Amino acid sequence: MRIRGAVLEEVGRARPYAASRPLSICELELAPPGPGEVLVRIEAAGVCHSDLSVVDGTRVRPVPMLLGHEAAGRVERAGPGVDDIEAGQRVVMTFLPRCGACEGCATDGVTPCVRGSAANNAGTLLSRGVRLRRDGAPVLHHLGVSGFATHAVVDRHSVVPVDDDVPPEVAAVLGCAVLTGGGAVNAGRPAPGQTVTVVGLGGVGMAALITALAVDGVTVIGVDGNPDKLAAARRLGAHATYRPAELAASGIRAPIVIEAAGNVRAFEAAVAATAPGGRTVTVGLPAPDARSSISPLGLVAEGRTIVGSYLGSAVPARDIPVFVRMWREGRLPVEALVSARIRLSDVNEAMDQLADGTVIRQVIVFDAF
Repeated sequence: MRIRGAVLEEVGRARPYAASRPLSICELELAPPGPGEVLVRIEAAGVCHSDLSVVDGTRVRPVPMLLGHEAAGRVERAGPGVDDIEAGQRVVMTFLPRCGACEGCATDGVTPCVRGSAANNAGTLLSRGVRLRRDGAPVLHHLGVSGFATHAVVDRHSVVPVDDDVPPEVAAVLGCAVLTGGGAVNAGRPAPGQTVTVVGLGGVGMAALITALAVDGVTVIGVDGNPDKLAAARRLGAHATYRPAELAASGIRAPIVIEAAGNVRAFEAAVAATAPGGRTVTVGLPAPDARSSISPLGLVAEGRTIVGSYLGSAVPARDIPVFVRMWREGRLPVEALVSARIRLSDVNEAMDQLADGTVIRQVIVFDAF
């Protein structure tokens, strides 16, 4: 079938992306779903730093590649062997399929799926197949989703069904921002009476902040260099907000600190802001060659722990229904994370907005304009 999507043509083009146009909106041919796969009509797709990091070359991926990894839509067709999901079902798409059988999947979310990671790195689906072509040549998949398009074929392990009362924008953001940020809070294991500090208030950091606020009796501090994001955190209910230098000067240290900015300075600030006996949970994705300097003595003498948390150490099929229930109960205002609803044609400009740090989550909404 013919679809329209945003294909990354070249990594590392100069900013502004609105001028250099690294992403081309074009027509592609999408093959039918193979065994264990489903065809999804995309309803909404979030624009995330993990997309930007491919555009700017921080995370090197092969091109051409149809980007987008945080999306939701309705199943239009199930491939052979898929008998637990029907046409018309709304699904959240997740960027790390879990095969359920490898050593990574046996860790209950602590480490990524081995097969899923290999497929993501290669730009294929879990089957190692490619279902996208343009002018006869293959176009690769982004993290098994390629959600910046009208339709996608994905592995059944890359989708989690949700009920119709979950709006498409909410469902999309659940698939990355909430799984990653909310999962990081779960990895920190806050208890009533404790403080959770979130360093970096983009989409993932704000998701961590609202998830921490949903824990009874927990005090939540937001940290970011952008005053508009600090104001947004206060509107969402943060008990206090600081710029990084202000936090360091305050001497405040929390038992649980979530680092969600993905850069060395933020990581070091998060470690420094962790109280004796506390946990620093890091979910940001800095450049592969980034290096940090911290004091090992501080970790040993104060009994502190640093926890790496990819995708929030989440198991999507288990954790997305929990976050949906929290949203349905009014305890997790996912809608508040959406900064703007945009068209697919606006995706290059959206990358500029994301790089400038002026937005939380822009969501491409299909058939809405």
